Amino acid sequence: MLTAFIFAAILASPGEVDLDKKLPVVFEKSAAHYRAIDAAATPLMNSGDANERVHNDKKPFGERRVPHGWDAKNGKPDMRSIYWWTSGHFPGSLWYLYEATGDEFFKERATVWTESIAPNSKVTDNHDVGFIMYCSFGNARRLLKTEKYDDLLRETAASLSMRFNTDLGLIRSWGPLDGKKDFLVIPDNMMNLELLEWAAKNGGDKRFDEIARSHATKTMAHHFRADGGTYHVLDYDQKTLRVKGIMRGQGASCETAWSRGQSWAIYGYTMMYRETKDPAYLAFAQKVSDFAIDNPNMPEDGVPYWDYGAPGEERDSSAASVMASGLLELSTFVGGEKGAKYRAFAVKQLLSLCSDAYFAKPGENGDWLLKHGVGHKPAGGEIDVPLDYGDYYFLEALLRFRRLAGGFGL
Repeated sequence: MLTAFIFAAILASPGEVDLDKKLPVVFEKSAAHYRAIDAAATPLMNSGDANERVHNDKKPFGERRVPHGWDAKNGKPDMRSIYWWTSGHFPGSLWYLYEATGDEFFKERATVWTESIAPNSKVTDNHDVGFIMYCSFGNARRLLKTEKYDDLLRETAASLSMRFNTDLGLIRSWGPLDGKKDFLVIPDNMMNLELLEWAAKNGGDKRFDEIARSHATKTMAHHFRADGGTYHVLDYDQKTLRVKGIMRGQGASCETAWSRGQSWAIYGYTMMYRETKDPAYLAFAQKVSDFAIDNPNMPEDGVPYWDYGAPGEERDSSAASVMASGLLELSTFVGGEKGAKYRAFAVKQLLSLCSDAYFAKPGENGDWLLKHGVGHKPAGGEIDVPLDYGDYYFLEALLRFRRLAGGFGL
């Protein structure tokens, strides 16, 4: 609480004052946007193929869909399976809008969309179930002050823990549980550890905490270069227990840093410090943050290029929103000039994202909030488009700023 008080006491920089003044209007506009998305997506909620295969595994309720973005070619919402890796972000954004506005409409719609993705609690074939469920059901639990979803969240944590390899000390990101050839790990996986930490503290297996710590520590040791820049995909040899391959994944090359992956690391290690108070995680959160903030290819407005090794190419607004949210939390753990540096950079990013350059006008961008997201450029997919997770972390960052500016903890 003291750090939050200090934050409020020095809310005197022009940028912070400006952002504080913008918040009511930005939340009002965001609410209108999401009412429009919900209206367009609701008739398509059950529009999928009941026999759809996702991750090569048949699952129940395959016909259900959640909005992910905007299909500009066909002029309609881009609806994805409830098992798509971002299916928790649209429901989570509705929860954040309920928190921001107090409007019961958002609570009602968030509940509907959240409960539609409940079957993910039993999924064991990917690591994404952690933030699929925690961004949705986790926020529902927090805002409704209910324990009705606790069993579901603990079940999800147990499902995720099945992907942990005790010899490697890592959670497999992709591939079957019994896969012998490749053991792939990506920095995105850091975002799933929060569910494990929550479950360990709320009636789940205490081993979940050990798994989260092990994964974070091993990732810290192998997944980053000396300067703090991240690789995207590492392939581990399950016999020698060593890294046998590096792949560019969604980045520009094996030797550059994909900007959203760097943001996942900033957010993930900050979160792990919050949950464990291990100083190694706090130090590492600062290292990966400094790599991004001080990068010579970071644009002046704080919205990164899609890869730090691809200056002059497309920006990725989602990388900025994830980073801003992580930096705001990090600023509460780091004092002095360093903490002020993180806070100031996050504020700069949020001011940029609130500007007309990135924040969409009503009726454009499929009514999603942020323009100029990049999902997977090497695969030719989702380039300069709205992304559900970009909106989610943007709203989260704005709420975090509002709480800190008001003198409250995160």
